[in-house]
Amino acid sequence: MTTNLTASLSKKLLFGLLTITIGVEVILYLSGYSQLAGTIYDAIMVSSFFIGLKLHRRLSNGIKKTKLQHIQQFIGAFLLFILGSTVINIYSSYAFQDFSNDYEQYVEDYTEVVSAENEIAEPSESIEPVEKMWEVINEIDRVGYDIFTDILAGLEEVWRLAYIILILLVFKKVFPKRWESGRRDGFVLIALFVTSVLFGIDHTLSSIQSWQYEIGAMVTFANMGLLFGFILLWTRNLWVTVLVHSVYDILATLSWYYVEFILEITALILLPIYLILMAIGNQKVKRSKGLVKL
Repeated sequence: MTTNLTASLSKKLLFGLLTITIGVEVILYLSGYSQLAGTIYDAIMVSSFFIGLKLHRRLSNGIKKTKLQHIQQFIGAFLLFILGSTVINIYSSYAFQDFSNDYEQYVEDYTEVVSAENEIAEPSESIEPVEKMWEVINEIDRVGYDIFTDILAGLEEVWRLAYIILILLVFKKVFPKRWESGRRDGFVLIALFVTSVLFGIDHTLSSIQSWQYEIGAMVTFANMGLLFGFILLWTRNLWVTVLVHSVYDILATLSWYYVEFILEITALILLPIYLILMAIGNQKVKRSKGLVKL
């Protein structure tokens, strides 16, 4: 895998990797002070999709899977992230109470503002159909914006893979003998750790909070990033990891507004589906082995 990831890069691809890594760091910091920077960040995230198309080929190394296998892989990765993120959130709620309390207050205040702006008049008042229509449109607009942001957040996994590739290229250049010997697992783990720490830091670059909050946010999101990184390397499928990230964020947003335990409900629905798909896969393997024996 490391050989394929660190194969020679064209100048255009190298420029693209530097843009969605180092460039994004600068833009994220500036987005705390400039709306234009936030817009540029969104544009870079969208454009990173096309870079991801090339990086995915390097990561998958030509491994082909059926649609059923892709679905099973996504569900398995999603359930793994739900479990891991639950453990991380429980840990953070005890280890970083300031961050946990401030974040819960932020979610409560944010949803209350949206609810107040879309509040329906008293039952005794007559509401024109046009007013009702505009209330629905306003809610779709606000919730839709959050969901759009969640979709773009999934493309942060392209950022992660780009960083991993750049870090591995540095190790390949600095430690050529160790690299040629094939002892590269340590390099991959270091790259994974560095990207996870950067993931945690990046989630605080555009905010100005107390140091207790900042540390809690960094550690919590770094752990989340580490989990995404393990999923990326386990599945060796960039788009599955992107989808897990986006779907998780979308469900978290919906839990803010509508169904509080939608993540847990989704996990309970997907678990039996995953077990069924796994049983079907095992059955196919047994059949194929039986045919070989014949």
